[in-house]
Amino acid sequence: MSSEEETDISESEMEECADKWYQKLKEGYGREKISGEVNQCPFCPGQKKQAYSFNDLVQHSSGVSKGGSQRRKLNDKAKHLGLTNYLKNKDSLQVSDEMETELQPTNDHGNDVDEKYAFPWMGIVANLPVQLNGRRYVGKSGSWLRNDLTKKGFNPLRVHPLWNYRGHSGKAVVEFGNDWKGFANAIKFQNSYESQHQGKKDYLVSQYKGDKLYGWVAKADDYNSSDIIGDYLRKNGDLKSISEVEAEEKRKADSLVSSLANTIEAKRQSLKEIESKCNETSMCLSNVMNQRDAMIKKYNEDFQRMEKNARDQLEKMLKNQETSKLYIEARRKELELREKELMEREAFNDNQRQDLHLLKQMNERAAEEQKRYDESVLTLAEEQKVKAKETLRQKNMEFQKKLDLKQALELEIERLTGAKNVTEQMGDDQEVRKKLDEIEESLIEKKEELEDLEALNQALVVKEQQANVELTDARKELIDLIKKHSFRASIGVKRMGELDSTRFREITKSKFLGTDANLKATQFCSMWEHHLVDPNWHPFKDVTRENGSKETIIDDNDERLNRLKHEFGQAAYDLVTATLMEMNEGPSGRCITTELWNYKLGRKATLNEGITFALQKLKTSKGKKQH
Repeated sequence: MSSEEETDISESEMEECADKWYQKLKEGYGREKISGEVNQCPFCPGQKKQAYSFNDLVQHSSGVSKGGSQRRKLNDKAKHLGLTNYLKNKDSLQVSDEMETELQPTNDHGNDVDEKYAFPWMGIVANLPVQLNGRRYVGKSGSWLRNDLTKKGFNPLRVHPLWNYRGHSGKAVVEFGNDWKGFANAIKFQNSYESQHQGKKDYLVSQYKGDKLYGWVAKADDYNSSDIIGDYLRKNGDLKSISEVEAEEKRKADSLVSSLANTIEAKRQSLKEIESKCNETSMCLSNVMNQRDAMIKKYNEDFQRMEKNARDQLEKMLKNQETSKLYIEARRKELELREKELMEREAFNDNQRQDLHLLKQMNERAAEEQKRYDESVLTLAEEQKVKAKETLRQKNMEFQKKLDLKQALELEIERLTGAKNVTEQMGDDQEVRKKLDEIEESLIEKKEELEDLEALNQALVVKEQQANVELTDARKELIDLIKKHSFRASIGVKRMGELDSTRFREITKSKFLGTDANLKATQFCSMWEHHLVDPNWHPFKDVTRENGSKETIIDDNDERLNRLKHEFGQAAYDLVTATLMEMNEGPSGRCITTELWNYKLGRKATLNEGITFALQKLKTSKGKKQH
């Protein structure tokens, strides 16, 4: 082998190198290794496996040319790719040669292209071995005969043994398909049996058939016969000559060509419509961009004005808070002076001491109320900020609705892109190519403008996330305030995911007997509290609703929950499943969390409800103090 062949190549040269080796193989290179029943790879002389069937050699060459192994050089892959192309081309030529060769014997037997055959192409096998089993004859299955014919190279699709009232008839119909390759296999099948003197004529004239099988291609006389073979052929096929099959295929080809011509003309008309719509879309995009600039400008002005209003209001609240602090501090010092004066007096009675003590308590309460008021002032400031954020969010939603035009534009661009791909398949006509370039340039400009819109949307998303973080912090501060003062009313703090142990013990206690029923119920409750926080237990499943949304629900097939329901009743089951759903819906997963709760409505309280409730409580406490 020359040094040029040994030098490795680049990936870009692989196809060219494969074509060169394909030509060498066509010219006779390595023909002695790939021309027989047993073949060898001409490019792998040192490989352990040297003998291949034709199909195995095709698989070997194809696997090497497509393999990702780094041990194979690109030059070896190119050689095997050329071998694969040569073998596939050789296979197709062999099929055509075989079909022509197999068609020739029909003239030797006095037939021509107008002779009628059973279609799809079928063969008949007679004298199959049968044996009497009771009152009926039985024989081997059709798959056995199909495998045997496949090994001989006839490649049947199916084999149907024929049965009658006496059982297996000893005959079978072999189907070869309805294409020319199937016809070639059928003729090869017939010639094989005739060459061994086991054709139809031999079957009809032979007095002693022994255990030999006889086979032939089903023709008009078999189709029109009144026996079991004719019945099967008439039910499962037609009679057609070779010329009729060829005429039908030609008719289908002509119809396909006509349909493709009409499709091309329709695509040309569609291209013209697309060009017109593209121009309209360009004008629409220009208008959308102008509207977008105006909306962004107005949005920025409104946002700056809201920020200024919120800042001024917060400064006013802070000044009021400082004034109140100064007043309380002055009042405290005044009371301390009075206390000092009273203590310096030699004579004072019990009533004066009690009055002073009461006055001190009132001052401490006032200081506490002031502290609560300070917290409420900060909360109100936060509420103002939330309202401003809510207003901003509403404007953002309006801006989002206006940007729906952008989505419509994206759909139009996708449709134009699809039309461009269709146009590219219509040929390399100069006029079509020029129009394609114009459409592609316009699409690039629109995509760049859409990227600017997406950047703006991303900025709005970041601002909305910041607002959500501030809302979450305000909700946590309100929960801490209500927990600290232990308000008893419609709004409070609930521990989400915590099992109601008192109610659970009441439900399960009746199931335990003896004097230690309370102890057993308590232990059982503790066990289920441990189950609820067990991360390895997941009694949930995801379901898809009719609208396409997914939802997580309790798995009604969970063994542990079903055992609880069976042993302790529906009430215990409902209490545990409700607690599980509360834990699963929490932000921390399977953990107990605190949540602002509206006990009157039985749901999570909104931030606005919590602030209103806290302010009412503070006002009520302040009114009682004044009285």
